Amino acid sequence: MSNGTMSARWPKAYCALILTATIAALLLRLPRLQQRPMHGDEAVHACKFGDLLEGRGYTYNPSEYHGPTLNYLTLIPAWISRAHELADTTEFTVRMVPVFFGVLLVVLFLLVVDGLGPATMSWRAAFFAAVLTAISPAMVFYSRYYIQEILLVCFTFGAIACGYRYTQNKNVLWAILTGVFLGLMHATKETCIIAFGSMAIALLLVVLMSRRESAVSPSAGKRLKPVHFLVGFATAAIVSALFYSSFLTNPDGVLDSFRTCRAYFGRAGHNAFHIHPWHYYLKMLIYSRYYDGPVWSEAFIVVLAVVGLVVAIRGKGGNYRLLRFIAFYTVIMTIIYSVIPYKTPWCLLGFLHGMVMLAGVGAAAVLKLAPRGLTRCLVGLLLFVGGTHLAWQAYLGSYRFYADNRNPYVYAHPTMDVFGMVARVEGIARVHKNGRRMQVQVICPGHDYWPLPWYLRSFPNAKWSDKVSDEVVSAALIIASPSVEQELLTKLYQLPPPGQKNLYVPVFDTYMELRPRIELRGYVTQELWDRFEQQMRVQEVVRPGDEYE
Repeated sequence: MSNGTMSARWPKAYCALILTATIAALLLRLPRLQQRPMHGDEAVHACKFGDLLEGRGYTYNPSEYHGPTLNYLTLIPAWISRAHELADTTEFTVRMVPVFFGVLLVVLFLLVVDGLGPATMSWRAAFFAAVLTAISPAMVFYSRYYIQEILLVCFTFGAIACGYRYTQNKNVLWAILTGVFLGLMHATKETCIIAFGSMAIALLLVVLMSRRESAVSPSAGKRLKPVHFLVGFATAAIVSALFYSSFLTNPDGVLDSFRTCRAYFGRAGHNAFHIHPWHYYLKMLIYSRYYDGPVWSEAFIVVLAVVGLVVAIRGKGGNYRLLRFIAFYTVIMTIIYSVIPYKTPWCLLGFLHGMVMLAGVGAAAVLKLAPRGLTRCLVGLLLFVGGTHLAWQAYLGSYRFYADNRNPYVYAHPTMDVFGMVARVEGIARVHKNGRRMQVQVICPGHDYWPLPWYLRSFPNAKWSDKVSDEVVSAALIIASPSVEQELLTKLYQLPPPGQKNLYVPVFDTYMELRPRIELRGYVTQELWDRFEQQMRVQEVVRPGDEYE
């Protein structure tokens, strides 16, 4: 068999393997999307999307909510499910968006299978990187999270992959696709400027390093045609402008997309809750354990990424340019995100994905350097064990510790009590004469009641406030923070005119937390509570065998 035939067969085999990794990614991300309570941020974005779905439009807010791509892209699964109102949607509807882009992140490796080093290693490196992307606990966890982060990572990789493909054949189509992804990055989240800056510096370093090695031919400067550059740049600007202008209905949104950076980063530096030390992300990836929970570690990826980094720096020739770009980009991103004091766990995805790509190269290099026979089998076994451990952690994080503070990726997350609160409100509504149209008042200082607006989205008369108002006296059911309880009782029992006072009783049987150590209390009118208890007694089912006792 000739070498040409062999080389033609390997790409097809590795394409099939990457598609297998894609299936694994889908299986780890798709099931039971409704089991985890919506994070407050998820609920905010979902309710913001509700305005768009219900015809009230979308107006970009430069102070909150990040970019508009998440909202507009959610219209697709909503339309597919024939949802016309937010109440028609479910967690599955909105979380399908990050799931899709989390899986697409694996598929995109098909565009760089020939760029991660020399031909003898690149395909294998792409496969390993695809597998690690599919099973990384952080990647899996946040691919099931209705926030912008996984979209930003996917669009960033899309820009890198399409940019690389353009350098291979200088086809204007790849320049256009690169522009599309760059525009989507800008329309997704303000932190895209960190990725843009890291890309620019990485590209400069690659060029300087290549020139130093005299690896660039005299025609290398013609690799990027000026016209194609302008086409790509124009495409990026158009895509971004369309989203920020709400598809030409809000032109001011385009300027706001640039004004937001100053406001966003200024606010981030003053939020004490999210200020963490420089090693916060690295510690989370290498070793985390809270209380009596399991040990969490993606050190397998970090160690292999270091190997891949060495391969990228020591390698010579054109086959290493993309790999070097990824190495420099990853290091720069890691440094910047570590230096910025404002940190949330999902922000590590940007440089973690770079580590994953380098780790794929590291795994391929280690396997290639191992002598044939027993040693290579042992190395292969170690890689398999490391990958299995990552997949097991991904399962634990997303399906067992999905709302548990012992999971490092669970951050300021609502407790499972949220489901109990909502179930009790639904039960009270069933015995109210107006059903879900009954009046509900939720009072929490600082508007700290999220994600309840998402779960009570089918209650049109639910009111949300950060202080006790006059409307509270007419509400059939009240949910409030303990800090306003005294003021609330004063309003309920001292201010209403005679004959209009309602006796309120607790609606929750047990202590309820919105988030750990953030209690919420509920109150319902005595009359409504009596009706609810009566219905509960009627619905009691005789246990099997009770009739014989």
